[in-house]
Amino acid sequence: MRTLGNILWLVLAGWWLALGYIIAGIVACILIVTIPFGIAAFRLAGYTLWPFGRHVVVARGAGIFSLIGNIIWIVLFGWELAIAHVVAGLILCLTIIGIPLGIAAMKLVPLALVPLGTRVVASDRMLPAYERELR
Repeated sequence: MRTLGNILWLVLAGWWLALGYIIAGIVACILIVTIPFGIAAFRLAGYTLWPFGRHVVVARGAGIFSLIGNIIWIVLFGWELAIAHVVAGLILCLTIIGIPLGIAAMKLVPLALVPLGTRVVASDRMLPAYERELR
């Protein structure tokens, strides 16, 4: 089921949302100081292309540099990408089939605003160890 969701997502919204992250990543990699923003943007582009079956894990002890970086990210790129996710979510929610995809787009808004200090992991890694052994 998640493969079908990912294919629908890719066709309807994923490719152009990921394109926004790729453009932000290329712009961020122009300067050496902003390369961490570019790496985060490329990581999020991959997650935006194929989001179902993966989760975002927030590192609670990311530190002050992550906080400062996220503030700079919001000013430079985050607000535009968050608006793109909101617009995509609203457009996708216009149809019954698109409602789950629209909800997924809305769930990506906080990640578009504050990407530093997060990791994207497979859903299987989110399971407790005893459940992973059963699969």
